[in-house]
Amino acid sequence: MYDEYESHSNRLSLMTVIVIAVIVVASIVGNIYTYQLFSSSVKNLENKVATLQTQISALTEALGSYNQTSIGNISLSELYDNIKDSVVLIHGYVTQTVGVSQYISEVSGSGFVYYYNYTSSMVIITNFHVIQDAKNLTVTFRNGNSYSATVLGSDPYVDLAVLSVDAPQENFNPLPIISSSLLKVGDLVIALGNPYGLTGTMTTGIVSQLGRAIPEPMTGGYSIADVIQFSAPINPGNSGGPLLNSKGQVVGVTFAVVTESQGVGFAIPSDTVLREIAWLVKGESYPHPWIGVMGMDMTFEIAQVMKTNTTYGWLIVNVNSSSPAEEAGLRGATHQVEIYGQTIPIGGDIILAINDTKIISGDDISSYLEEHTAPDQTINIIVGREGSKITISLTLGTRPSSS
Repeated sequence: MYDEYESHSNRLSLMTVIVIAVIVVASIVGNIYTYQLFSSSVKNLENKVATLQTQISALTEALGSYNQTSIGNISLSELYDNIKDSVVLIHGYVTQTVGVSQYISEVSGSGFVYYYNYTSSMVIITNFHVIQDAKNLTVTFRNGNSYSATVLGSDPYVDLAVLSVDAPQENFNPLPIISSSLLKVGDLVIALGNPYGLTGTMTTGIVSQLGRAIPEPMTGGYSIADVIQFSAPINPGNSGGPLLNSKGQVVGVTFAVVTESQGVGFAIPSDTVLREIAWLVKGESYPHPWIGVMGMDMTFEIAQVMKTNTTYGWLIVNVNSSSPAEEAGLRGATHQVEIYGQTIPIGGDIILAINDTKIISGDDISSYLEEHTAPDQTINIIVGREGSKITISLTLGTRPSSS
């Protein structure tokens, strides 16, 4: 009897120990998960605070010195003397495979020095495509001194990269970056870079248009949003160089030229740099908002075929599976028609507005999402569907990795 009682008691004790152990383990796992979740939230918040501080500083400087509507008594030669030492030549090597053979080719581009005050560090800002897949990167300053460079972070979606260079302090002559939000069509702009390796080349022009969306193969089908179009002549090698206003302040980063064009260049707006610099310096991925649709601009001809009076907006062609758009109930094309020899998918929703902001084209969607929204934010989309306008609530996701 006593043995049975002792055995029962031992079983109870063992069960008690097991239960306590399970509770302790569960508590530890829960605490670890909570810590990781909290740590991630804190890191994201720190990045946002750093971004906000950088943007406020840039906007304050822009508002304090903004006077670009006329050239006035600007001496371009004096301006050049002030900024020439801030632009660098970036050089590296890329291995290319052709058939069964491999070839090593040289790549080069431009960049400029920036003082990131949140971490009190000197960095080099350039384009992603300048350093993409490149090895043995070096940075050469105006005085001829060259040093090895390391990529801190990059974002193919906006063609930006940030480098660190282990060089003596006297080599660094940082340029101020101001908010590009005050730019207007017609403002004077200056491009400085190294076209074809010709270092320290300066050209001038004007802002031709704002808010362009430029498609790039490296972005996985997404367009680079809110791009500045300008008329200053640029060539291969200018990529990554600064686009400046009449006071020598950076308003953009040059990244593209239209082949066989006459003076049509493009630049990433400085607001994009200011928005992402906190992430890029830390080597973290910037969270781009994502709807999950593909489409095209509406035209008069498409409107006629669809029997609608709406000739503006963005026609949804395809809705990605398991995307915010699919969850919200947005609709893609239902059939195809031929318009002047081209096959056009029609029948999908037409995006007309986002949060009461009119959408005339796909450029407007790209710019609005990048400038005014963030992942997990809920937006209201007004669409044209079967002759009626309806409002659809959609919670934005995070754009999938481009790699």
